[in-house]
Amino acid sequence: MNAKLSIGFVARQTGCTAPTIRYYEEIGLLPPSGRTETGQRQFDDRTVRRLAFIRRCRDFGFSIEQVRELVGLVDEPDRPCTEVRDIAATHLVEVQRKLDELKALEASLNAFVCSCESACVGGPAVDCTILEDLAVSAERAQRAPERGGSCCPS
Repeated sequence: MNAKLSIGFVARQTGCTAPTIRYYEEIGLLPPSGRTETGQRQFDDRTVRRLAFIRRCRDFGFSIEQVRELVGLVDEPDRPCTEVRDIAATHLVEVQRKLDELKALEASLNAFVCSCESACVGGPAVDCTILEDLAVSAERAQRAPERGGSCCPS
């Protein structure tokens, strides 16, 4: 089918904004759209499917460059599946690293809260251990012994 769809319709169908669609076209992730006599973009069903694919990739957190590689693999179906797997595996490692960072952040925030609960909760803010801990440089905080508190799990 060779439907001529407006950018607004395509945006609603895919959950992308019109500026995002124009951006993807500008950077070459989408082919140049056809235009009406008045210069308005018109898209076909194939482009809508590609945009939905790009949106799904972005929802999974793939970078623009990774999406570009994946779109290239869609366009060249004879290339080996291992290339797709390798892109996904690289992204998985990045996600796992971010999760580790978030777990460390969670532990630090938990220690802040527990420290406050055991040392100063209810007192003046100026004496709060959280404010004190936030004022310490990251380097000093890593060298300092951790405050023990009964509310903090090991």
